[in-house]
Amino acid sequence: MTLVLVAALALAGGAAARIRLPRGYHASVYARGLAHPTAMAFGPDGRLYVTEEGGAVVAVDPRTPRPRLFLRGLPTPLGLAWHGRTLFVSVAGGIRSVRLRGRFATARRTVVRGLPFGRHQQDNLVVGRDRRLYLGSGSTCDVCRERDPRSAAILSFRLDGSDARVVAHGLRNPYGLAVQPRTGRLFVSVNGQDELGDSEPAESIVVVRRGAGYGWPRCRPSRRLLRLVGSCRGVTPPVAYLEPHSSADGIVFWGCCDLYVAEWGEYDAKRHGRKVVRLRFDRRGRPLARVATTFATGFDHPLALAVDPGGGLLVADWGRGTIVRVTASPSRRLRPLPALLAEAARLLAL
Repeated sequence: MTLVLVAALALAGGAAARIRLPRGYHASVYARGLAHPTAMAFGPDGRLYVTEEGGAVVAVDPRTPRPRLFLRGLPTPLGLAWHGRTLFVSVAGGIRSVRLRGRFATARRTVVRGLPFGRHQQDNLVVGRDRRLYLGSGSTCDVCRERDPRSAAILSFRLDGSDARVVAHGLRNPYGLAVQPRTGRLFVSVNGQDELGDSEPAESIVVVRRGAGYGWPRCRPSRRLLRLVGSCRGVTPPVAYLEPHSSADGIVFWGCCDLYVAEWGEYDAKRHGRKVVRLRFDRRGRPLARVATTFATGFDHPLALAVDPGGGLLVADWGRGTIVRVTASPSRRLRPLPALLAEAARLLAL
């Protein structure tokens, strides 16, 4: 796929001008001045709420790119989700919530506490169609046997934090969560272990199935072989194998069908990740390939994704403290059927 340099706003300090996208897509700066943004979600008041790694939640009004403080004092917030006027925020060890009153946070409370964390912590969260909270809970180590079943798992709670359940297990660091609009299925991005060399194992995308085990620490996805390796009997395989050590994090469905993944990359090196990739799906919600293709490059550390009310894709760059908005031209949104079929055939051949 040919990539082109996108012209962008000069006043944004070149943040959008660095982004390379396929033809027919355009980038602009949506917000800047953020302190390591980790997650995004639109509130009932139309503002974009963003968690910052240092412990704050800020709000971005569409009419101004500068964030305003909404909430502070949170221990490493990595996810947030709205249900009505209640904002849920995942933090190290649990979930917090506040109520939106006017433009201010009220009724602050701890919904879930005492969850295990160590090398990884509690990651993204979403509200499912069943009106339950779903939370990714990372492992406390790179490779080990966890003592607490709530580590390396997808957890679920009622909105008041009760009725805790382990929905799926064997997921080393299940970071990004997204509900597929057409099916209601929950998709998760998973970070694989670190100490197996530069080319293995794959990061992965899985569909959450109740009670399923996904293999960690005894079984892992191989990017080279596009299959599971190790002691994998009874393990549910991923739907996609992503670049090893790319740190596949925030995910979102955008447009008709496709899943987009923010690959944060390595902290210092630039060998892996630092881009947004796309996994193609058909109109029935089935993946068209087991590998993703590069969609956008030029970021420092893209971490969170969201779709705005106008249909744009928002990419929060943890490294630059900016949010870039990606839009498709009208001709791109209405792609002819022969072109879609040709691309599907190409992806299936990978």
